[in-house]
Amino acid sequence: MNSFTAVPSRAESVPRDFPEHSKIARDKSRWSRATPLRGIHSVATPITVLGQGPMGRALTQAFLTAGHPTTVWNRTAAKAAGSVAAGAILADSPGAAVEAAELVVVNVIDYDAVEAIVRPVATQLKGRTLVNLVADTPCRARRLAGWAEENGIDYLDGAIMVPTTAVGTPESLIFYAGDERLYQAHKPALDALGGGTYVGADPGRAASMDVPLLDMFFHGYAGLAHGFALAKAEGIDPADLAPYAKMITGLVPQFVEEHVRRMQEQDYGDDLSSIRSMAAGLSHIADTAEENRLDAGSVRAVQAILRRAIEAGRGDDSLGKLTDLFGEVTA
Repeated sequence: MNSFTAVPSRAESVPRDFPEHSKIARDKSRWSRATPLRGIHSVATPITVLGQGPMGRALTQAFLTAGHPTTVWNRTAAKAAGSVAAGAILADSPGAAVEAAELVVVNVIDYDAVEAIVRPVATQLKGRTLVNLVADTPCRARRLAGWAEENGIDYLDGAIMVPTTAVGTPESLIFYAGDERLYQAHKPALDALGGGTYVGADPGRAASMDVPLLDMFFHGYAGLAHGFALAKAEGIDPADLAPYAKMITGLVPQFVEEHVRRMQEQDYGDDLSSIRSMAAGLSHIADTAEENRLDAGSVRAVQAILRRAIEAGRGDDSLGKLTDLFGEVTA
């Protein structure tokens, strides 16, 4: 499903009397526990989106569809053409874009790009809320939050866990971290993106959720690609392997709760599969890859961890022990 569906024109979707700026108090004491939250987003709220890559455009489209007047900026202005055609206003600089709204959302390629954009406009951002939806490490999220606090900028960090086509739909999932009262105050506007899930006050918490989930996904996808490379090298048609690939990869979700249980209870005993048996299986995979002149580095890396566990007398432990083993590598 294409996320860039037609939306009403700006005149049709935005009330004529919408405020030029939302009435968020600029004083940080606004967020003290003693201050009741106001329904600051009960009407269409001006929002700025910095970045007009595929995800930035999807965010913009979701805000426009929800009726929020949206200003956009992108280093390459032509990339914002679709958003402008849908009703967004194109600013000619990051500073001008920031000044157009109290709620500023940034989504660009990486944290280096984020900092290159927001640090020079710290003065304009002061007293506003910056929602950073660029995934990076938890440490970088905390450092940027610290910089924001030093400059009087309210800050929420976020991680988008879905592709562009899911933004603004019931299938969306976005983690938010930072001051909970700040999140709750802006939630009505951020709800336009769908799937908002507050995960904690630590600004690095969203990234702390994002990174392990991406780790699981990308390692899983790399394993899928490597498996098809093995099949191709052995003359197996990918279409013939596909039904069985779905079956074998479909087993993984069944292991999640059991793996968590074993970690929490530190129960690594009697199991259907042991570290020793996994090591043997990985050896067959790596040998076959190398016989076919394929890269077996990722397989050998895991095999080395398992070998150390076996040498330490843990070969009969269940696979639930693997999480601890990864932690011991750099301990």
